[in-house]
Order: sequence, then structure tokens, then C-alpha cells
Amino acid sequence: MPTAMITGASRGVGAAVARALAPTHTLFLAGRPSPDLDAIAAEFGATTWPMDLADFDAIPTVVEPIDQLDVLVHNAGVAYPGRVAESTVDEWRSTMAVNVVGPVALTLALLPALRAARGHVVFVNSGSGINVSPGLASYASSKFALRAFADSLRNDESSLRVTSVHPGRIATEMQEELVAYEEREYDPSQFLSPETVAQVIADAVHAPPDAHIREVVVRPR
Repeated sequence: MPTAMITGASRGVGAAVARALAPTHTLFLAGRPSPDLDAIAAEFGATTWPMDLADFDAIPTVVEPIDQLDVLVHNAGVAYPGRVAESTVDEWRSTMAVNVVGPVALTLALLPALRAARGHVVFVNSGSGINVSPGLASYASSKFALRAFADSLRNDESSLRVTSVHPGRIATEMQEELVAYEEREYDPSQFLSPETVAQVIADAVHAPPDAHIREVVVRPR
């Protein structure tokens, strides 16, 4: 079977993507070691790849055994709710490290394996990567940067398919924190489910080989 690495696979969208791709792909689940990640791996007989995206120097060694990779799904991310004046330099540094520089480092380390497979790189971006959302200054900035990296990768690596997925708000723990910041009541029915977003990603991955789905925008109905 083809192979797929998913970052941030322990819960939320990452776990849902693992479930959506498990019937058709051998899964490599990347993330910080945790019982949740181990449980998802056990569910599908997948391999875990312990990884901290903020530890850029360690990433090449972690993925060195991979010589061919069909799909790389960049899903891991962090968000610190706050407007510009409320934010801190440490929050900006952490956001850019995990949401931008980490994915860049992982992509560069896996580029030979992706080229060998004429693979597909999927970036789970955000609506905030198209239009800036109030109260998400550092997060939106990181998602704009991630979108630019995806566009650059697509331009520079013609053998790869590169897809940016821009979901609206998703019913996840991150969303609960944002709603709490907004001082509103959290109602998951108002948001996209992780499973819906995962299905959109799986559809892009399973597109016929002559199709290159470059960008997907999905919003709650």
C-alpha cells in the first residue's frame, strides 16, 4: 500500500485523517509521544514517529529511514488567541516554530522520499490563512506564511502534488479555547466536524493521478 505520514495525529483532525486514510495507506503517525498517539497507532497497526516540530535539528534524523513517501499531511499546529496588543513575543515564536518552520523542516527532510514517490503534500491550513480573523494575530500570520510555503513548494517541485486545505472553524479542543477567549458558549454543532475535514483531505489525496487539487476551501453550512 502507499504510505502516508500525518502530523498531530493523536486527536482532532489528525486522528480523523488517520481513520480516513487507514483503508488505503500504511500510516506513519508523527507527533510528541503520548498515550493518545499510541492508541491511534494501535487502532490501525500504524507506526509512530516521535517528533517535536519545534526541534528542527532533530527532524532529519527521525525521518531518515523513510526512502519513499506517497503522502505527507501537515496537520499539527498551535494557536494562542489574542489580538496584537495582547500577544507576546514568546507566543509568536512558538506559533511560527510549530506552524511554519517545523513543517518546512519536515518537508525538506522528506523531499527525497516524496520525489521518489511523486508524492502529495497536504497542508491543513485555515480560513485564517485567507482572511485574518480577529483575536488570532499570530495564528493568522503563521497560516498566511504556511500558504506561501505551499505555493512555493508547488512552483518549485513539479513532480509533487501540493494541496492547501482551508477549513472554517472546526469542533476541536483548539476551538473550545478560542470560544472561551471570545466569552461565548461552545456549541460544537456550529462548527465543522473533524471527520468532515478529514474526508475533504482524503478526497484530495484520492483524486485521479492526472488531477492536481491545489486549494480547497470548506466552511460550515
